[in-house]
Amino acid sequence: MTLVKGLELIWGLSALGLIILVLLHSPKGDGLGGLGGQAQLFTSTKSAETTLNRVTWTLTALFMGLTVVLSAGWLGPQV
Repeated sequence: MTLVKGLELIWGLSALGLIILVLLHSPKGDGLGGLGGQAQLFTSTKSAETTLNRVTWTLTALFMGLTVVLSAGWLGPQV
Protein backbone atom coordinates (compact mmCIF):
# COMPACT_ATOMS: atom_id res chain seq x y z
CA MET A 1 0.00 0.00 0.00
CA THR A 2 1.39 3.36 -0.97
CA LEU A 3 1.41 6.46 1.19
CA VAL A 4 -1.27 8.11 -0.91
CA LYS A 5 -3.58 5.08 -0.67
CA GLY A 6 -3.07 4.97 3.11
CA LEU A 7 -3.93 8.65 3.45
CA GLU A 8 -6.98 8.17 1.23
CA LEU A 9 -8.14 5.38 3.53
CA ILE A 10 -7.72 7.62 6.60
CA TRP A 11 -9.48 10.44 4.71
CA GLY A 12 -12.46 8.19 3.94
CA LEU A 13 -12.69 6.91 7.52
CA SER A 14 -12.57 10.46 8.88
CA ALA A 15 -15.41 11.42 6.51
CA LEU A 16 -17.50 8.48 7.71
CA GLY A 17 -16.72 9.36 11.34
CA LEU A 18 -17.74 12.96 10.75
CA ILE A 19 -21.06 11.88 9.29
CA ILE A 20 -21.79 9.71 12.31
CA LEU A 21 -20.72 12.34 14.85
CA VAL A 22 -22.71 15.12 13.21
CA LEU A 23 -25.80 12.90 13.28
CA LEU A 24 -25.24 12.32 17.02
CA HIS A 25 -25.44 16.06 17.68
CA SER A 26 -28.90 17.13 18.72
CA PRO A 27 -30.38 20.31 17.25
CA LYS A 28 -32.02 21.00 20.62
CA GLY A 29 -28.79 20.75 22.57
CA ASP A 30 -29.60 17.35 24.08
CA GLY A 31 -26.72 15.67 22.32
CA LEU A 32 -25.94 12.31 23.83
CA GLY A 33 -28.40 12.96 26.64
CA GLY A 34 -31.21 11.81 24.36
CA LEU A 35 -29.68 8.35 24.06
CA GLY A 36 -30.49 7.36 27.63
CA GLY A 37 -28.08 4.81 29.08
CA GLN A 38 -25.25 5.65 26.69
CA ALA A 39 -24.75 9.02 28.35
CA GLN A 40 -24.00 7.23 31.64
CA LEU A 41 -20.46 6.63 30.38
CA PHE A 42 -19.75 10.27 31.17
CA THR A 43 -20.14 12.16 34.44
CA SER A 44 -22.82 14.38 32.93
CA THR A 45 -24.49 15.14 29.62
CA LYS A 46 -22.46 18.37 29.50
CA SER A 47 -19.27 16.32 29.62
CA ALA A 48 -20.57 14.03 26.88
CA GLU A 49 -21.44 16.97 24.66
CA THR A 50 -18.02 18.56 25.24
CA THR A 51 -16.28 15.31 24.32
CA LEU A 52 -18.46 14.92 21.24
CA ASN A 53 -17.61 18.47 20.14
CA ARG A 54 -13.87 17.94 20.61
CA VAL A 55 -13.85 14.68 18.65
CA THR A 56 -15.94 16.28 15.90
CA TRP A 57 -13.57 19.26 15.58
CA THR A 58 -10.53 16.96 15.59
CA LEU A 59 -11.96 14.83 12.78
CA THR A 60 -12.92 17.99 10.89
CA ALA A 61 -9.34 19.30 11.06
CA LEU A 62 -7.98 15.90 9.97
CA PHE A 63 -10.46 15.67 7.09
CA MET A 64 -9.80 19.21 5.86
CA GLY A 65 -6.02 18.83 6.16
CA LEU A 66 -6.00 15.57 4.23
CA THR A 67 -8.30 17.10 1.62
CA VAL A 68 -5.78 19.86 0.96
CA VAL A 69 -2.77 17.52 0.91
CA LEU A 70 -4.40 14.92 -1.34
CA SER A 71 -5.93 17.40 -3.77
CA ALA A 72 -2.76 19.50 -4.11
CA GLY A 73 -0.74 16.51 -5.26
CA TRP A 74 2.15 17.30 -2.92
CA LEU A 75 2.88 13.60 -2.38
CA GLY A 76 3.76 12.85 -5.98
CA PRO A 77 1.89 12.07 -9.17
CA GLN A 78 -1.54 10.53 -8.90
CA VAL A 79 -1.79 7.14 -10.56
